[in-house]
Amino acid sequence: MNKEVIIETKGLDLTFETNDGPVHALKDINLTIEKGDFVSFIGPSGCGKTTLLRVMADLEQPTGGTCTVNGVSPHEARMNRAYGYVFQAAGLYPWRTIGGNIKLPLEIMGYSKVEQEERVSKVLELVELDGFEKKFPWQLSGGMQQRASIARALAFDADILLMDEPFGALDEIVRDHLNEQLLALWARTHKTIGFVTHSIPEAVYLSTKIVVMSPRPGRIADVIESTLPKERPLEIRDTPEFIEIAHRVRDGLHEGHSNG
Repeated sequence: MNKEVIIETKGLDLTFETNDGPVHALKDINLTIEKGDFVSFIGPSGCGKTTLLRVMADLEQPTGGTCTVNGVSPHEARMNRAYGYVFQAAGLYPWRTIGGNIKLPLEIMGYSKVEQEERVSKVLELVELDGFEKKFPWQLSGGMQQRASIARALAFDADILLMDEPFGALDEIVRDHLNEQLLALWARTHKTIGFVTHSIPEAVYLSTKIVVMSPRPGRIADVIESTLPKERPLEIRDTPEFIEIAHRVRDGLHEGHSNG
């Protein structure tokens, strides 16, 4: 059965004009993301992973090719509130409580006070932060702040969640825990997720599809469909199947470098 295509790029190119001359960030990106996919983008620093995510979110404009989100341009999709975006840093306002931070997009969008309260309560439960609504960001650990940032992106219930290395600055134990929580959240909400990471184990553990990118100009070196089951305890990382996929990702990264 064919799944619904949510995000599609065809021949996508992006060149930045800088004072030192043009920088070719993305080259001939052809990619299809289907409804309910969890797609990780992995590649060396500067390969354009974040740039590609930002094109999907209408934060960067391609200079060639096309990108569609739900069949329309990224700009229209943004106007339709099609996605939530989670940045590398939690980006919470220190003078607002956690509840106040999560409410911010809802206030801007004109939701009623009652609906704001309902949604805040629902997403705090989803990210296991119930009871922290009145705390300020400085009262929370880095991992909890990042969960609050995810809750804010989920607040208006967009079907697509775009995440740019949200756990990159966290220590391994916290990161493992948040990976488990994110998988559980994805299983409960059936969102379509695009996720940028530098970590091979993280990409393999989380994804249904792993997009391996080459050094700049960023091209797709490989797209790996995961054969792991949906239920993934952390111990799955010790299985031969997991290790085999991780090797393929590593090979794709090396291959991309040698062809770069």
